[in-house]
Order: sequence, then C-alpha cells, then structure tokens
Amino acid sequence: MLLSYGIDTSANHRRAAYYVDRILKGAKPADLPIEQPMRVELVINVKTARALDLTIPQSLLVQATRVIE
Repeated sequence: MLLSYGIDTSANHRRAAYYVDRILKGAKPADLPIEQPMRVELVINVKTARALDLTIPQSLLVQATRVIE
C-alpha cells in the first residue's frame, strides 16, 4: 500500500459500540439516527514510495494522519 485515504475505522468501531449499547438497553434500531463517518485519515507509506522510486511532496506528508517510515 502506497497511499490510503478513507474513514477512521477505530472511530467507527467506537460508534458501533455505542449503538450496540443502546440496542441492548432496549432502544429500537429504527429509532436510532443514521450517522456518516466524521473522521477520515490519510496514510502514506514512505517505504513503499522509496521502493517504487517515487517522491512524496512534503506538503502531502505534512497533511497525512499517519506516515509509515
């Protein structure tokens, strides 16, 4: 993987736990609001970029949520 841009899966798992808790406490699933992911993350793998002889601009590296060395 060179670059990944998508939802923050750990944040989605935490929100899923909230929904499970509400349902187990008796809430009807149809009454719970639908939520869209609020956090996205940009992950850049510099090691792969070097292997492919690519240069990642510093401006993109600064914006990344996580950089894999």
